[in-house]
Amino acid sequence: MPLFNVRVYGVLLDKANRLLVSDEFIRGSYFTKLPGGGLEFGEGTRECVAREFMEETGLTVTVGEHLYTTDFFQISAFNNKDQIISIYYHVHCDDTSGIKTSTKKFDFTPDQTADDVKGEAESFRWVNFKDVDAETMSLPIDKVAIQLLKEKFSI
Repeated sequence: MPLFNVRVYGVLLDKANRLLVSDEFIRGSYFTKLPGGGLEFGEGTRECVAREFMEETGLTVTVGEHLYTTDFFQISAFNNKDQIISIYYHVHCDDTSGIKTSTKKFDFTPDQTADDVKGEAESFRWVNFKDVDAETMSLPIDKVAIQLLKEKFSI
């Protein structure tokens, strides 16, 4: 039976107008996406993005403006029975010094990617917002969201 899979993501820009992106290795594939993840039962979407940021980055964020919600059909990249609905919020953080970031895309150790079925890895990096475009992102909904953000924030 088809299910809806609700994902919630945060758009974090620092004072230097850099966007925080997540490079991930999941089930044998490499993805660049925005930080965030799955909505849990009983949780609101704003709670979700704040929790996901804390779990993934260790950062406490303030959730701001709603930026975009998927407005087209998208099947899951991992399960062809789930429809993905993604919700994007602008998030703010006064102190991002606590997050470990890399300057290199997919900066994983060999042991993190050795198991291409069960292996998972994640690293974060800052990308100049002016250099970000739809092709920076791997997932179809993120591509649309980034294009809309570029139009909205035209920095």
